[in-house]
Formats: sequence, structure tokens, C-alpha cells
Amino acid sequence: FFLKMAEAKFAACESKMRESGLPEAAILAFKNSYLLWASGATGMISESEIEPATDVPNIKDIKSNITPQPSLLSETVVLKLNGGLGTGMGLDFAKSLLTVKGNDTFLDLTAKQVIAMRKEFKANVRFILMNSFSTSKDTMEYLSKYPEIISDPNLEFVQNKVPKIDASTGLPGDWSKNPHNEWCPPGHGDLYAALEGSGTLDKLLSDGVKYMFVSNSDNLGATMDIDLLSYFAEKDLSFMMECCERTVNDKKGGHLCVRNGQNILREAAQCADEDEADFQDISKHRFFNTNNLWIRLDKLKEEIERNKGFIPLPMIKNKKTIDPKDENSTKVIQLETAMGAAIECFKNSGAVCVERDRFAPVKKCGDLLTLRSDVYSVTSDSRLVLSQGVTEAPAMNID
Repeated sequence: FFLKMAEAKFAACESKMRESGLPEAAILAFKNSYLLWASGATGMISESEIEPATDVPNIKDIKSNITPQPSLLSETVVLKLNGGLGTGMGLDFAKSLLTVKGNDTFLDLTAKQVIAMRKEFKANVRFILMNSFSTSKDTMEYLSKYPEIISDPNLEFVQNKVPKIDASTGLPGDWSKNPHNEWCPPGHGDLYAALEGSGTLDKLLSDGVKYMFVSNSDNLGATMDIDLLSYFAEKDLSFMMECCERTVNDKKGGHLCVRNGQNILREAAQCADEDEADFQDISKHRFFNTNNLWIRLDKLKEEIERNKGFIPLPMIKNKKTIDPKDENSTKVIQLETAMGAAIECFKNSGAVCVERDRFAPVKKCGDLLTLRSDVYSVTSDSRLVLSQGVTEAPAMNID
């Protein structure tokens, strides 16, 4: 009876999504989150049901034992998540259009990295962007300066959007003052539904692409690494997460752990107040997710088909108001998923502990100023690395 009531209310969400032209994969993924929320699931992962991740291979050991296989690049695609506007930094345009070094933006350096790799390995390393409705136009116009990048007809696909849920009724939120506020991003866990729903996944598979390296566009440390690609292929993993050792500065970020013998990811929003001390104990939960992921596309397709059209990611619930600038507006629930959480959806998943130089995201203005400073230098192949003599990037805060 309860399930029927929840499905009846979801029907209104489904109708709204179909009217907006959203694909079946997006609807199925959102239905999974909605029914979890409607069933009373909190999305919480208690400390009592998990164990710390301990057996995580280190990149130093991997590099000393692996035989690089550049030939794998012909079966590989590099994907950057580029949907963020950087509203937390006061922006109303794509964060990747911010200048980082000299006149180069995040997009410039990323494009130059791809071009340099193609030249070095004499291989057409595929490159794709997952843009949002907010970033697509500006991004594609900006990249027109790189003919070898923009000429690819499959350069981008666009992430989905989902309805905000009225917290009191369970129906789609209604805000006639600004209908745009009735929608929200579904989190970067939407990667899988967007790949499937846009046809990008099938196109890549038909082109013989087997491996995908995914990272955020604001993380210039996340470059294609032949050793990691070779290791991923050699171990025949379905999914691999790059982790770093947590420090005090990372104690609030999501961490890797183990539940019933399976690697899983626990985010801060999935931690109850009584477990916060354990969550932030960096000596206990030692590894955090960098959001640099390696995915076997054929295995991803198998999991989507096995689950009848979607990847059943854990739901993350956020309490908001429908107009983020009006605290008196309708109280809503925004349901999100995290792409790293897919580590629990693959039987043969793994993780690897990488050096800190593969994790240099820009989440606030202080991070950007650090990248712009002489702490970081740009290499000949457009990678951003710590300058000679610098062992660790300082944490910069702006009052």
C-alpha cells in the first residue's frame, strides 16, 4: 500500500520530467532515489555497519611494478565533469572559464593536456565533457580556439536535471515566480544516467572504447596516467577510485570504507551526528575519495542492464528552500547521488592511494589564489605541479 502511494506521487515527477524531455535513464535513476526517500530511508551509513578500508595499494608500489601500455590509449576516453557554475565562489558562469595561470583557464590547460598527450603517444586520445544546461554554450564557444578539440562531434553531452520535492506533500515543488527554481542538479552521480540516456555510452562502446577516466574540471592534478591505466587494465577491475591519505583539512570529506566485504563510499551527508567523531577520525578512516575514477564501460553497461536501466546509487537527501535566496519559500527536498558511490555497485571494484599532486581542486577563492601563486608551476605538457622545492601546498583562507 505504502509503495503504491509513493509511486502514485512519483508519477507527478515522472510526468514533469517527460514534459521537459528528460531521457528514460534519468527518470529511472531519480525514481530509485525518490522511492528510497519515500520509504523513510535516511541515506545514513552508521559506523556500526562499516569497517575502515585498509588494504589500499599505493601508487608508488604500482609504478615500480607495472609495465606501461600506451597502446591502451586507443581504447580509452578522458571525461571531465564541467557542469558547475562555481556559485560558491560568487560566479554565474562555468568555473572552468576562470583564469588559472597567465591567460590560461581550466579549459585551456585541460585542452592543452589532451593535445600534448596525443602528440606524445601518437594516439587520438578521446576527450569528452559532461556539461550542464548552464555551462554548455559558453564552454563550447570558448573551445572553438582549439580546432582539434572542438571538431569532435561527440565532444559533449549534457547532464540531467530533477524536480525539487515539496517536503510536505512529496509532489514536485511549484514556484511560479521562477519555474527555474523548481529544478536542481541530481549530483555528479548523474554521470551514469547521462551517459546512458544521451546515447554516449553506446556510441563509445561501438567505437571500441573500453576504459574511461573521469575527473572534475576544476582538478588540474587529475591527468591521464599511463601507469594507472595499465594497472586498471592488468587487474581487470570494473571500477577504480583514486584516494588520498586524509589530513586534518580533509576530515569532513567523504571517505572509503568497507561494508560486508564490499568497498563503499560514505559522504558527510550520510553520517549521523553521533558518528561524526568516527567519521572525522583520520587515523581510523584514512582514505578520501578524490573523485578521480576509472570505469570499464562494458561493465558499466552490464550493470545498467542488470538493474533494468540504471545504476542503483545510494540516495543523499538535502533539505533546502525552493528559492535558495528566500528562506521563507517552500521547504523542499533535493535528492542527489555521488558518482564515487558506484564503487559499491560493481563486484570487482578497487581503490588506489595516489599522491596529493593528483588532487588540487578549486572549491573556494583561496584554492584559486594558491594555484595562481608561485606554489604551482605549469609543465611543458600543461600539467600543474608543485614548484621545485615545494613539498606541500599551503591552505589559503580569505577572511
